[in-house]
Amino acid sequence: MKTDKNKKMDEIKKKILQGFLKLLPSILILCIIVGGVAYIVNTTAPTEEKTIVAPYAFDGREDNVVIDNGQLKLTMDPKTTEFSLEVKDSGKVWYSNPQKAAEDAAALDDQKLFLQSPLVMSYSITQGLETTYNSFGFSAQNGIYEIVPGDNEIRVNYSLGSVQKEFTIPPVITKERFEEYLGKMEKKEADLIKQYYKKYDINKLTPKDNKDELLANYPIIETNVIYVLRTATKDNVRKTIQDKFEAAGYTYDDYLADKELDLSTNASETPVFNVSVIYKLEGKDLVVEVPFKDLEFDKETPIYTITPLPYFGAGGPEDEGFMLVPEGGGALINFNNGKTSQSSYYTNVYGWDMCVTRDAVVHNTRAYYGVYGVSEGNDSFICTLENGRAYAAIQADIAGKNHSYNFVNAKYSICQREKYDVGDIANSDIYEYDLNLPEDEVLSQRYTFVNSGSYVDMAKTYSTYLQKEYAGYLDLVNDTSTPVAIELVGAIDKVKQIVGIPVKRPLKLTSYKEAQGILDELTASGVSNMNVKMTGWCNGGVEQKVLSKTKTVGALGSSKDLSNMVSEVQANGNTVYLNGITQYAYDSDLLDGFFSYRDAAKLISKQRAELFEYSHVTYAQRENADLSYYLLHTDLANKYANNLVKAANKYGAGASFQDLGEDLSSDFYRKNPNSREAVLNKQVELLKGYNDNGTPLMINMGNDYAIPFAKMVTNMDLRGSEYTILDECVPFFQLAVHGRVDYTGEPININGNPENEVLYAAEYGAGLQFTFMEESSFATQKTLYTDYYGSHFDSWKEKMLEIYNRYNSELGHTFNQEMTGHDNLTGDVSCTEYADGTKVYVNYGYADYTVNGVDVPARDYVVTR
Repeated sequence: MKTDKNKKMDEIKKKILQGFLKLLPSILILCIIVGGVAYIVNTTAPTEEKTIVAPYAFDGREDNVVIDNGQLKLTMDPKTTEFSLEVKDSGKVWYSNPQKAAEDAAALDDQKLFLQSPLVMSYSITQGLETTYNSFGFSAQNGIYEIVPGDNEIRVNYSLGSVQKEFTIPPVITKERFEEYLGKMEKKEADLIKQYYKKYDINKLTPKDNKDELLANYPIIETNVIYVLRTATKDNVRKTIQDKFEAAGYTYDDYLADKELDLSTNASETPVFNVSVIYKLEGKDLVVEVPFKDLEFDKETPIYTITPLPYFGAGGPEDEGFMLVPEGGGALINFNNGKTSQSSYYTNVYGWDMCVTRDAVVHNTRAYYGVYGVSEGNDSFICTLENGRAYAAIQADIAGKNHSYNFVNAKYSICQREKYDVGDIANSDIYEYDLNLPEDEVLSQRYTFVNSGSYVDMAKTYSTYLQKEYAGYLDLVNDTSTPVAIELVGAIDKVKQIVGIPVKRPLKLTSYKEAQGILDELTASGVSNMNVKMTGWCNGGVEQKVLSKTKTVGALGSSKDLSNMVSEVQANGNTVYLNGITQYAYDSDLLDGFFSYRDAAKLISKQRAELFEYSHVTYAQRENADLSYYLLHTDLANKYANNLVKAANKYGAGASFQDLGEDLSSDFYRKNPNSREAVLNKQVELLKGYNDNGTPLMINMGNDYAIPFAKMVTNMDLRGSEYTILDECVPFFQLAVHGRVDYTGEPININGNPENEVLYAAEYGAGLQFTFMEESSFATQKTLYTDYYGSHFDSWKEKMLEIYNRYNSELGHTFNQEMTGHDNLTGDVSCTEYADGTKVYVNYGYADYTVNGVDVPARDYVVTR
């Protein structure tokens, strides 16, 4: 039995345990709170310090800065950094900015500042608000820039921001030196200047003076009595003080020495940006560079865009000339054309970056080459975008809107951004920016000057550039007949009910043997020089699954059937290309070798790059799971391109890329990011390697960096979008490359206007393209492939042969020649000329036209030799 003592002990223990149990919830809550606080303290990212951008300082030089390489002479005004450029052999002088911009009555004051600026940049903030700075108002007038001349080059280091203008006056000066300079002035002047300086003596400080702060800001005060310029002194007073000190012998070196005495920081609340622009003379070219490594900005206000020389060669209200823009094959905007109510011209070089999100798409702007130009009288220039062109958009506008000048330029996106949907927690949009700029990259554009005002001569200058840049890859082709692209549609997918469950299954439109039969018929009918694109031949059909492996579609026949088709067609002197999608993942899953969390490219937000179709009605995303697809990681896309080429080589065929050479997208994958420019360079490396290894290549659209390595370019955008602000469509790009690469426009039989497409081909020197299938158009009903409505071969065979036979007999001999001339005779009639003198007249109008004794029927073309 327990003693009374033991019982009491048990009761005490019981009470203690009960008390502990009562306190246990509170203890647990306290532990959770302490643990949470510890987690937050140890895991929350430290607040980043604001980046202090140290501004440059103008050295006060007054003499013009001149560089001259014997062919070009550049003369820069050091007070503004504006310059003139003389072309020695023609005597033509081009200006970085309009000479009378400051006097332009049509421009507001802020627009005048832009017109006088050789550099324009914008920055943005988290809420997406974009602010634009110009180098004249935010750098030159503030004296925060420096000019560094070199051997045939000038570097201008700009600081842009609302920084106090620098004056050559002492910010801090010792009493002895201050009194020395005042002694050289009239007493009245000295007394006036003395009012704007405050005297500090460490031994005679007032109660309001903070001794520690003064020692920190002006260490020399410990041994010297000093005078400090009052911060409230206005610019006009500072200018007066500067003049008086200068007259007393005060120099810029004195100013720099006195500036060292001032350690106080008057940090501006407004952001400051450093941007360097380098002007180089290379032969008859002016090369302008903006190195990424020299860009400085605070992360809270990243640089969003940069526009070098926005008004170079701008045409004034009395000037006659035009601007060349890369819309379709090319387009002209005449100076002062009066279309002031129309939107300005804008296009993205290489189209949209699919790794940058967008809410809606009204119209996709794209140029497949980065060139623009200006013609004035008997002189012109072209500006070829070189390094960094993947970030560029080309914009142009006419006089009469904001000012009196016509201009065209290239605007580069620097820090890409992505908008977040935070509607539940914020009233404004929130943006995240990619701040990891590749420091080894440079923006560069080359101005080449032409002693002619003709767009034909401008195009020939670009042709010379391309031949030099891609030496050995753009030699004249040996075609003796019209190149014809024949797309054969193998299989599409169609939903079928299997055990009551809707399942996608391949639907045969053209088997391999049927494809061989179609091509045999065409060969027997006299069609030659065929470039056959076999679409939908593997991995499920047209909307092909990822190319982790290639597997022929069983419904189309065996692999042997495909090999036989390729062999027979190529034995007849034609080329077969197996088409593939390498940059996107459609309807693919783990069983196909695709895992979206691992294999999709990443957006700036690090989310997967899931893409959607856009509504033609609302222009918004159609967020339907069945309509989404993914952009692939750059390295994976390149691997799939290799797989396509290997498969093509296996069957003895060429490779046709559905997207490579047309689409260009960055990848913000954290472990292995690729800028858009880096992706461009990787695409060039791939295409060059395939070409060098003997694989014939076919691409779509034909971006300028891809065409040197392609044997055939299909779906080239010949006319572009005929915006109202444009005055003429011209074959600028085709004048540069015709006879050096084969190209076609859209398929004639399925583009909605076959007659126009033939006329476009005749004017732009293009081959012909047709899309065929064995099955009738009824087979595409209740599918997503009704675009093939006019592809039935039997229905189009006779019409196709009629178009081809005439086109080939009249124009077949021109495809191994350079295009040497072009002229828009009227708004509807054009004339294209070739090296052997062949002329092609095209009449888009609905009335006959006669020129030089040649009758050109309405809606037709005529060839003379």
